[in-house]
Amino acid sequence: MSLNRTAKGIVLVPTLLLGGAFLSAALWNSEGSEANRPLALAIAAVLLAGGLFTQLLPEAKPEAEPVADQEDNSDD
Repeated sequence: MSLNRTAKGIVLVPTLLLGGAFLSAALWNSEGSEANRPLALAIAAVLLAGGLFTQLLPEAKPEAEPVADQEDNSDD
């Protein structure tokens, strides 16, 4: 199965959104979140890196469509 641009977008958008959510949760300044900050940063880094890494994967070349034999129908 070949990769295409739509599949890359389907992977990219959720990973960037979730990565951003975890990153903002890690940067949120509240007293109770000190213990979870390293975990949130790690999850954010993995999600953001994974989403961006999918954009580096090479796309498959489009398959060539078979060309039908064309007859010359010109009048002489």
